[in-house]
Amino acid sequence: MKALEGVRILDFTHVQSGPTCTQLLAWFGADVIKVERPGTGDITRGQLRDLAEADSLYFTMLNHNKRSITLNTKTEQGKKVLEALIKSCDVLVENFAPGALDRMGFTWERIQELNPAMIVASIKGFGPGPYQDCKVYENVAQCTGGAASTTGFRDGLPLVTGAQIGDSGTGLHLCLGIVTALYQRTKTGRGQKVTAAMQDGVLNLCRVKLRDQQRLAHGPLKEYSQYGEGFEFGDAVPRAGNDSGGGQPGRILKCKGWENDPNAYIYFITQAPVWEAICDVIGEPGWKTDPDYATPNARLPRLNAVFERIERWTETHDKFEVMKVLNERDIPCGPILSMKELAEDASLRATGTIVEVEHPVRGSYLSVGNPIKLSDSPTEVTRSPLLGEHTEEILRDVLKFDDTALEELRGSGAIGEPAKLAAE
Repeated sequence: MKALEGVRILDFTHVQSGPTCTQLLAWFGADVIKVERPGTGDITRGQLRDLAEADSLYFTMLNHNKRSITLNTKTEQGKKVLEALIKSCDVLVENFAPGALDRMGFTWERIQELNPAMIVASIKGFGPGPYQDCKVYENVAQCTGGAASTTGFRDGLPLVTGAQIGDSGTGLHLCLGIVTALYQRTKTGRGQKVTAAMQDGVLNLCRVKLRDQQRLAHGPLKEYSQYGEGFEFGDAVPRAGNDSGGGQPGRILKCKGWENDPNAYIYFITQAPVWEAICDVIGEPGWKTDPDYATPNARLPRLNAVFERIERWTETHDKFEVMKVLNERDIPCGPILSMKELAEDASLRATGTIVEVEHPVRGSYLSVGNPIKLSDSPTEVTRSPLLGEHTEEILRDVLKFDDTALEELRGSGAIGEPAKLAAE
């Protein structure tokens, strides 16, 4: 039995943040019914398309294990179908622009009339406040949530990260909120609203920088490189390059071959308990007792010198050799792995973290799998649905519509073409 087997999700999400959330729910066994506009569907089906006739990887990698129904909710018949779906589902998930669901006629109050146990989960750009009606995209969330101002180097521009902490990160937060609300419903019998704002989600992931903002009131942040370089701190947390965000100083250092390989680097952490082992590895045994290097506090103003010396050693070995030597001595480190290296990593495929999926139009492609492993509920990743592929199946099996009702819906324009035509 899957962990969420028996839970039915009405998926009104699109692009990335919402589909990330509903895909996780589907991986855990929920029946996720993705509602799409006839003829076009989720906009990402056609975005960044690499094969002319196939759904894009953008779409396929965010919509595994779901069923697709096409529904025109602007028609009266379409609204009736949606009402029936609300009555039949446990959770409605949406990431529309602010107020869109209300304008469709499905306010929280109306949904509660139809199904008092319904959980309505929403992703918004901002929570209540001056920006609550603003649209937000990934990089906007990173900038307004505090990530960009603290990312990059001190003398350079703020930077966004390639990790989708605004979209996918908020989707993960919302998924937890939904599961929590489902658990509470087992005790109360009532539905509730669950909201995750992208700004809030990014800030939650930047909590160590909020920590440092408060520490600034009591003196310089000594583990930041600029302390040892003699640059004064301002009134806000600065960009810290590749410095560690924790209490143990760390840097990205060159490894053998860095001149030609953009990923020939390793992250090296000078953890205090293994300092003597580090000294032995790099050939500086005298640093164990040297008062300028023997203690963590003594090393803080000399971090540049410390890492320059370590780098002279790492440059003589490739990143995997460095990792092997350091791991044997419990010195924390990690090679910079490219997307190519990750895609070819056999261990990640063995654990289902990366999966190979077959698609009837696209063929075989790689995708991320479920990052959360349950011992009693293993995840089987199935392909994303074709547009409207399950329209008739859902109408017949979930809503119990007969052939006559289906014909009326087609004639009214409330649903798109049958799945077999969409597949062709």
